[in-house]
Amino acid sequence: MKIAIIGGGPGGLYLAALLKQLDPAHEITVWERNAPDDTFGFGVVFSDETLGGIENADTVFSAAMSRRFARWTDIDIHYRGESHTVGGQGFAAMGRKDLLHLLQERCRELGVTLRFSTPAPEAAGLRASYDLVVGADGVNSGVRTAHADAFRPSLDRRRSKYMWLGTDRVFEAFQFFVKETEWGVVQVHGYPYSDTGSTFIVEMHEDVWRRAGFDATEDAVFAPGVSDEPAVARIRELFADELGGHQVFANNSKWLNFTTVRNERWHHGNLVLIGDAAHTAHFSIGSGTKLAMEDALALAACLHEHPDTQSALSAYESERRPVVESTQRAAQASLEWFENIGRYTGQEPTQFCFNLLTRSRRITYDNLRTRDQEFADRVDAAFAAAQGLETGAPAMFQPFRIGRLELKNRVVVSPMDMYSAVDGVPGDFHLVHLGSKAMGGAGLVMTEMVCVSPEGRITPGCTGLWNDEQLRSWQRIVSFVHDRSTARIGLQLGHSGRKGSTRLMWEGMDEPLAEDNWEVVGPSALPYGPGSPVPRELTRSALDALTAEFVAAARRGAEAGFDLLELHCAHGYLLSSFLSPLANRRTDRYGGSAANRLRFPLEVFDAVRAVWPAERPMTVRISATDWAPDGTTEDDAVEIARAFIAHGAAAIDVSTGQVTKDERPAYGRSYQTPFADRIRHEAAAGTGAAVIAVGAIASWDDVNSILLAGRADLCAVGRTHLYDPHWTLHAAADQEYRGPAAAWPVQFGAGSRKPPTARTDAVRPRLSLLRADPAGESVHLRWKPLGDGVPVVG
Repeated sequence: MKIAIIGGGPGGLYLAALLKQLDPAHEITVWERNAPDDTFGFGVVFSDETLGGIENADTVFSAAMSRRFARWTDIDIHYRGESHTVGGQGFAAMGRKDLLHLLQERCRELGVTLRFSTPAPEAAGLRASYDLVVGADGVNSGVRTAHADAFRPSLDRRRSKYMWLGTDRVFEAFQFFVKETEWGVVQVHGYPYSDTGSTFIVEMHEDVWRRAGFDATEDAVFAPGVSDEPAVARIRELFADELGGHQVFANNSKWLNFTTVRNERWHHGNLVLIGDAAHTAHFSIGSGTKLAMEDALALAACLHEHPDTQSALSAYESERRPVVESTQRAAQASLEWFENIGRYTGQEPTQFCFNLLTRSRRITYDNLRTRDQEFADRVDAAFAAAQGLETGAPAMFQPFRIGRLELKNRVVVSPMDMYSAVDGVPGDFHLVHLGSKAMGGAGLVMTEMVCVSPEGRITPGCTGLWNDEQLRSWQRIVSFVHDRSTARIGLQLGHSGRKGSTRLMWEGMDEPLAEDNWEVVGPSALPYGPGSPVPRELTRSALDALTAEFVAAARRGAEAGFDLLELHCAHGYLLSSFLSPLANRRTDRYGGSAANRLRFPLEVFDAVRAVWPAERPMTVRISATDWAPDGTTEDDAVEIARAFIAHGAAAIDVSTGQVTKDERPAYGRSYQTPFADRIRHEAAAGTGAAVIAVGAIASWDDVNSILLAGRADLCAVGRTHLYDPHWTLHAAADQEYRGPAAAWPVQFGAGSRKPPTARTDAVRPRLSLLRADPAGESVHLRWKPLGDGVPVVG
């Protein structure tokens, strides 16, 4: 093949070297507009996984890299005058200039044509004379821009400012310096890359940056290679203590806003993107160089394995896109955490450190314990001490109080519609469903949305509380939960609004009934989506009647013996649709401003609270974002939560979406937790109100991680409890916890131990016992070069 590579950074050079090794007959030319020594930046970090791939592909190059690596396992976090060290992580870094020189040398050895200080010809022209054209030209890719109609890029420019610097202070480990200044929080990400220097990245929110006066050079135009020296001089002063007399060095260093690059497609005909041209991930979780070199590995392999270019490029994108998107989700969580770092500076230092370490959700409590048990023990102790609890139980099995309601643990069975009632009456199915979850160990079991009227149902199979027959059936279920378990049971009360009169879920989600349908209502005459009926806009008298229905249902719920009542103001149902500007276009006092849109839900809350027993708490579930333009935002959600808390809500249950069919959720593990996190710190802090996280929380490890980091007070777990009704008890068994927070029903006590697995007689090979334990050695490996590039154990 004849291959043109535009961009002589690590991704482009590494791809050229790999392809040339796979087939020396390839004619490969690399264009790079900069000179070979024009290297911007300082160190680059690699994971063990990436290094394994490099070693398998090119042992010569891998060996050359290894001789230059700085290696360590520790992370040091400096916060409020304390330093905390966490070990067992595993890092390898080297100078960017060294890496490029090695790659250039390897390409020359293999016969790759390198054209430095030479802008590449237009990609459109190269495509006509080359079999393959690779855009490896970075975050500001000209190739991507010129072919934007094919790649369809999106560029998300973030609000924090950062500057890439270096220092001659050789750090012994990864360093996070979190500095609280008069202008706000400023942080440094630092790590060693050789025996002579370290990377020193300074980052702060743009608002802090402006308050600190760093915007003085905002309009200055710096020539390529010229640094913002006034800013660098101020950074030297600001971090004089952290530098300890050492220097800070600039290299084309100026203030930048990180831009997350995404593309709908990575290849077009014989043109393909790799590295930052195709995607970026925030530097706080790793290296763009790492991703670019992984792209090169995958692309080279696919070109070698497939018979034609098109199938190879399709295979490359299919292989890499899920990996990159997963990395970008983690990077997004990490960058947003650092954007909002000021939110967490009131946390106790150990919790703050744990929060920082688990910010991307890739590191969790359990794998942190595997890496550094001593630090995990400190996290557990700090969590218990902060709440006046005894240590010894995992966070999820620590008790909690919502208002006056004592829960044995912090696991909630999330409300899940079952669509299995007859005329609103819950039957044996609901007894078994809710009873099994209560016996399965959760602290609180929530009903599905119980509707306040026949017209308030979502489907004909939804439960209700508008008559006494329904009340008696609910009494039976509540009594079973109280008699047969130590769980509490909560009632979720709601009205379907414009999303009503639809088929059962398995017959067609959100599809209108073909017959026996009923009129739907809403704040405005706007249908939920295409094919949905147009709701009748509610009049003042109709609002009063609806409020009365909520009150009557709440009275029956109290008589049934429910321990807690949750008002459903989420997922696009009636009260939620009043809150959302996408569903509420009223021009009276119930529409328009956020305060007006809140008015009717608050009126209902107040009316229900007035009849609900004072000793029993009320909570509210909200959708913290509509995931759609012009809808409810997380800023709105904070104000909505504040309003309900001010009116007496004992907890806010933070969900998202389902308000419009046009939503575009950012799905992923624990993807809704950041909204709960913000509400807990900005709306609930200091009020005594709790915050419940919900949404794709699928493991006990996630629950513990969320609680220990202070992102929520309780976790609601839904689908996982459908998979395993005894999930909470099994989580206790997995963690070897035995105590009142996870007491097995006496009838099931014989099953409280995990069943034996197939090879319980396995014996560890004897010789391995005679060797030093690598895990034990590497828990606290520090980079203290002795002049021969060999690190020592700290």
